[in-house]
Parts: sequence; C-alpha cells; structure tokens
Amino acid sequence: MNRFRTRYGASPLHLTLVLCSFALALYAGVRLLHGDTLGVVIWFVGAALLHDLVLLPLYSLADRAVQRLLPGRRGTHDGGDRMVGVNHIRVPAFVSGVLLLVWWPLILGQVDGFTAATALPSDVFLGRWLLVTAGLFAVSGLCVLARMWRRSSRERRLRAREEPE
Repeated sequence: MNRFRTRYGASPLHLTLVLCSFALALYAGVRLLHGDTLGVVIWFVGAALLHDLVLLPLYSLADRAVQRLLPGRRGTHDGGDRMVGVNHIRVPAFVSGVLLLVWWPLILGQVDGFTAATALPSDVFLGRWLLVTAGLFAVSGLCVLARMWRRSSRERRLRAREEPE
C-alpha cells in the first residue's frame, strides 16, 4: 500500500474515483456527440476560445483590481488581510456569474414563451437575478463583519490578559 501511495501520490480510492469520473465524462461525451457531432465540437472549441481569450483576462484584471483596492498587506494569508478579504468578493461574484451564465437568455429577456413553463412573466428574471446577487454580496458582507468582530474581540481578550493589574 505504501509503495502504491509513493508511486501514485495518493490513495487507491483517489485513483478509483478519478477513473470513475473519466468513465462518466466519456459516457457523457459519447451521448453528447451522438447527435450533431460537428455542432458540439464547434460549440466546445468556441467556448474554450471565448473563455481563454476573453473571459479569463477580464476576470483576472477584475480580481487584480479588487486586490489592489482592499487594504492590507500584500502576499500574506492570515485572517485579517487583503488575500482573505478578496474571497468575500470572489465567491458571490462567481456564484452570480454562474447564475447569469446558466440563465442569461431569461435574465436578458431573449427567450419568449417561458411564461407557460414558469408561470412568470419574462420581465421578472433580471430583477430577481439582481436581488439574488445583492443578497449574495450582503451575506458575504455580514460574514466579513462577523469575522472582523470576532477578530477584534479576540484581540481585546489578548490585550486584557497582557495588561498588568
């Protein structure tokens, strides 16, 4: 067992799970390509190029800008600095972006005929996505406030122990 872990770098369970995930991806790929193979390949290549050439530089620049705007020491990873604080912006932005990616036709009002399926008028999705996004950032802000309060109370307790009586 130790020889396997040394050679492979992880446990046999890890290898089993990786092989199962590859088998599942292969099965999904075969099922997906069964219909319109050329269309799926064009869509996949186009999505990869759009991500790598447009989206990755955009969200990398946005992340760098947020890191520069947040106060704190650069390059450290302890509890109260910029690198931890930036995650409170990254996570809600990521979730909101995924929701937009999945539901963009409805959010941008580019699809008609969903009123029968959803029982909602087509003009409510943008407002609701904005409310969900605002809620995600509000919860993240509350997490930041709780973290700051917990850290300041810990520092007050440490100072109280160090003060001579």
